[in-house]
Amino acid sequence: MTTRHDFDVFELPDEHHELRCAIRALAEREIAPHAADVDEAARFPTEALDALTSSGFNAVHVPDGYGGQGADSVAVCIVIEEVARVCASSSLIPAVNKLGTMGLILSGSEELKRQVLPSVADGAMASYALSEREAGSDAAAMKTRARADGNHWVLNGSKCWITNGGKSTWYTVMAVTDPGAGPRGISAFIVHKDDPGFTVGPLEKKLGIKGSPTAELYFEECTIPVDRIIGEPGTGFQTALRTLDHTRPTIGAQAVGIAQGSLDFALSYVQERRQFGRPISSFQAVEFMLAEMAMRIEAARLMVYTAAARAERGEKNLTFTAAAAKCFASDVAMQVTTDAVQLVGGAGYTRDFPVERMMRDAKITQIYEGTNQILRVVMARSLLAR
Repeated sequence: MTTRHDFDVFELPDEHHELRCAIRALAEREIAPHAADVDEAARFPTEALDALTSSGFNAVHVPDGYGGQGADSVAVCIVIEEVARVCASSSLIPAVNKLGTMGLILSGSEELKRQVLPSVADGAMASYALSEREAGSDAAAMKTRARADGNHWVLNGSKCWITNGGKSTWYTVMAVTDPGAGPRGISAFIVHKDDPGFTVGPLEKKLGIKGSPTAELYFEECTIPVDRIIGEPGTGFQTALRTLDHTRPTIGAQAVGIAQGSLDFALSYVQERRQFGRPISSFQAVEFMLAEMAMRIEAARLMVYTAAARAERGEKNLTFTAAAAKCFASDVAMQVTTDAVQLVGGAGYTRDFPVERMMRDAKITQIYEGTNQILRVVMARSLLAR
């Protein structure tokens, strides 16, 4: 017979509930009041960075041995989710800090970790540079090159779609070190913003997440110390894939947060908005929409937390679960935010209400860290390989 204790796995521990309360209070007090202006002005959310850094939520994933909080993967997802609930752009501060340093944490030398991670815990940001104009979903087709030159590596090429580009101090950059070896000829490097030959290009003009700059990076005889390689030469593509297995759940968390924020607003609105002499929340068509939205969010949240928990345990074959969590949650976010706009009606289509911004922000979650079309290919191949 199954005992009650066997079901404890489905309940988050008290410290996670306490974490949610703390980050939600911070987000509502310090981040939410600036979210609309951040979007309207397409400016970086400095208020969010200051608030998150002062409270230690900017990079909670950094191990405590390097000055961070050493939060587990589920806790990281909770932080990202709660910030995204009020401002998706701001949630990319903790999310991309993890993305930009996960390869280092997984495969980097102790010396390189000590060079980079304490500064990230202290407020410096990190970004991840994998994509190129002609190497998006086909990342192994990248053209950026790195060659050994005495005590240095020299990088030449460019990267695009770099989240928080120009704001970060550190960049994990993938480059080809052995052009004839395919994916096995790609290596991973850490580049500092002040390294000679490194420049940040113009920012993209985007549909959503306007407060998070997206830039191109240029490497023109960019010279970095020889010890700034992550792992051994030729292991960079493997590091990139392992990184995504750990970070795709964080995009799922961002999607869940955006969806939850739009549902919360819609719930409040439909109970106040009156038509035909009664709140529109009393109409069955509206009730069914609300139920569907909430049901999908709960399912997405559980998938995200499950994927994060598996990553935290260091389980093998994370690829399917991570891809599924990100893919499902982002599809949910797009549907839920679209429904929220519908529930708020004509007003929801204006910038006077946050659901319009949330719908625009939700779209990118279906695209970055693997488009949902590519992720379905990834999931299918993972199943067929078993």
